[in-house]
Amino acid sequence: MLAIRLQRLGRKGYPVYRLAVQESQRHPSSGRVVAYVGSYNPHTKEANVQVEEAQKFLDNGAQPTPRVVKLLKTAGVKLPKWVKQASEDKQKPIRNAEKLRKNQPKEEVVEAPAAEALAEVAAE
Repeated sequence: MLAIRLQRLGRKGYPVYRLAVQESQRHPSSGRVVAYVGSYNPHTKEANVQVEEAQKFLDNGAQPTPRVVKLLKTAGVKLPKWVKQASEDKQKPIRNAEKLRKNQPKEEVVEAPAAEALAEVAAE
């Protein structure tokens, strides 16, 4: 089965990715690539996708990864019904919400001892 996935290129600390179509059972860096259908630069958010080529592989059953689905969707590729799309409103649950500052009891303002200390200093 074919997969459309990102293949990392670029220098250390500055990745650039290619949209590669390859066998899904192979490792992304070592597997034989069937075709390259685009590129993605995460720093400039620039994605170049060959729409016709990507559409051809999708119609023949190539499985895109979730990140590639987002890239293809923004490029205007018509995705088949069977492609799983991530929901936009998904949020991670907050762990240990009771520890958040906004959920802590309010501290009482203690100004009386400070005022008494000033009064004692002034009296001396």
